[in-house]
Amino acid sequence: QVQLVESGGGLVQAGGSLRLSCAASGSTFSRYAMGWFRQAPGKEREFVAAISWSGGTTYYADSVKGRFTISRDNAKNTVYLQMNSLKPEDTAVYYCAADLSSRVRTTTRAYDYWGQGTQVTVSS
Repeated sequence: QVQLVESGGGLVQAGGSLRLSCAASGSTFSRYAMGWFRQAPGKEREFVAAISWSGGTTYYADSVKGRFTISRDNAKNTVYLQMNSLKPEDTAVYYCAADLSSRVRTTTRAYDYWGQGTQVTVSS
């Protein structure tokens, strides 16, 4: 069983930055690929970014490429999402997720464990 706890969300003006963190329980964190997803009101949950177990491979949605950076610290069992140049359309609840297959994937059904989410609101 893996427990994931997100933090770092909040209210920010357009053009600002936030860094989300996701702390994972368990000693096998370094074996998992990790992903960030988001869900805006009335919309489906969508892929944002993913990172391989080693951190050597990352993948981003086109909508965030060049603005967001995913990273991980396996010694701290934590994955991060640095979000820069935020836009109002980035407003959503952001979720981190763990993929026990350790593959970098972009679909929600590929992930085995989910956090409770953290709200990000970007004002115009």
